[in-house]
Amino acid sequence: MLDVSRTTDTILMVRPHDFGFNEETGLDNEFQKRPTESEKQINEAANAEFQAMVDSLHANGITVLVLEKPKTPYLRTPDAIFPNNWFSTEHDGTLITYPMAAVSRRYERRPQDVEKLLVANGYKIRNVIHVGALDEQKRFLEGTGSMVIDHREEIVYAARSHRCHPDQFDNFIRLRFYREGILFDTRSSRGKPVYHTNVIMSIGEQFSVICLDCITDPDQRNRVRTSLARSFEVIDISMDQMEHHFCGNILQVNAAGGSPFIVMSRRAFTGFTPKQIRRLEQYGTILPVALDTIESVGGGSARCMIAEIFS
Repeated sequence: MLDVSRTTDTILMVRPHDFGFNEETGLDNEFQKRPTESEKQINEAANAEFQAMVDSLHANGITVLVLEKPKTPYLRTPDAIFPNNWFSTEHDGTLITYPMAAVSRRYERRPQDVEKLLVANGYKIRNVIHVGALDEQKRFLEGTGSMVIDHREEIVYAARSHRCHPDQFDNFIRLRFYREGILFDTRSSRGKPVYHTNVIMSIGEQFSVICLDCITDPDQRNRVRTSLARSFEVIDISMDQMEHHFCGNILQVNAAGGSPFIVMSRRAFTGFTPKQIRRLEQYGTILPVALDTIESVGGGSARCMIAEIFS
């Protein structure tokens, strides 16, 4: 076990300069809904939600670094608001980039811009590595969307999907010397694998929220439950809470002074039961933000918008 925090007081977010419905990711992301509004209306609404979330985080003492629109010519990146899928950081100062399934999402990768932003704000990047081949075409692994990491226990949880190839998952475990990787199979209410692990589950310092019902194999389900219960109070959510309220897509972060907050969307907050809210409030102040457009059109919620900065 490492003597490190499971949570951080610094996060990075990417301004959604060309946010919109992504036809390519919509093939396996059942959370996306095709909008009736114009592209301009959707983009304006998403930018307003983004800025309100940044302002709320800042107001509560959480350090937010915002990666702005690229200065050089770029291709359209409708999902750039979800940066934790293409990069993550670790406590040893390593910045990791990942192979993305959707071609349109590969254009989001801006490791040099992230490194410049971090260095300009006093953070050290000691290594930059890429998981798998730079032009990977089959074995994808979409960062902390595909994986939920317990940094202290050195355990990585992942739901098998088109965006989480088991060989690439094993490659990541070996590359970063994690103690254990727990891979499991899931099924949505429509019978498809859930596209990302971080809509199923979240890990804080002392709690874990998870939809155990979507894990199809009883042995896998028991292994996940047992592993989490060794370190966390496990708060089980229903399929409805996971699929229609994004209750699994939440994240604990800390203010500069150390005060814990649990960031979630307004939809997630209303989706939790009063008893579940009381249990969560034992571990931090709940910070709900309105993300209706981003959730509906993008198919991701508050946690998807946050890249944690460990250093």
